[in-house]
Amino acid sequence: MTDTGQHPSRVRQEFTVRGTQLVDKVRELIHAGNVRRVIVKRHGRVVVEFPVTVGVVGTLLAPQLAALGALATLLTESTIEIVRTTETPPSGPTTA
Repeated sequence: MTDTGQHPSRVRQEFTVRGTQLVDKVRELIHAGNVRRVIVKRHGRVVVEFPVTVGVVGTLLAPQLAALGALATLLTESTIEIVRTTETPPSGPTTA
C-alpha cells in the first residue's frame, strides 16, 4: 500500500429547510456522497445528530430517517449541518 500524500479533510455545510423538506434534503445530501455526519439543529441547538457510515446508506439508515420524519412534523424550520470528508491534494511541489 502506498501513501498518495492525500489526507481527508472535513468540510461543514449548513442548509435551512422547512420541516416537511427535512427528510428529503437529508436523503439527497447522503446520496450525493462523502457525508460523514448529519446534525439537525433548531434555533442553534442540536436536535438530533447521527453518523453516516461509509456504505451504510440503505436499510441501516432507515430507522434514523423514520425518526427524523417524525421529528420533522414538529419542526417548522430547522438547519441541517453536514460534515463531508474531502480529499485534499498534496501540498508539496509537483513533478511532471
